[in-house]
Amino acid sequence: MAEIIAKRNPKRCPTHPGALLREDILPALKLPKTAIADALGMSRQHLYDILRERKPVSAEVAVRFGAAFGDGPDVWLRMQAAYDAWHASRKVDVSKVPRLAA
Repeated sequence: MAEIIAKRNPKRCPTHPGALLREDILPALKLPKTAIADALGMSRQHLYDILRERKPVSAEVAVRFGAAFGDGPDVWLRMQAAYDAWHASRKVDVSKVPRLAA
């Protein structure tokens, strides 16, 4: 079987984990968001902030999501890291940072 490597457009912002939850996972669960927040052991407001992409998915939240959705915390942490790195690479001016060699 041939291995397929997906290539992402580097100009496109990676998806925030909250968007994946909001658009794909929570609608499939067909449960109220308050019930999901209770099941995850987090406040409703914290979950809403993640869904609105106002808060990042922390390591602790990633562990909860990984356990609840069966995919492990690494998926959620990688998604958040890609999102954060993309934004940081556009915000931080590195023009005056010298290249260092060992």
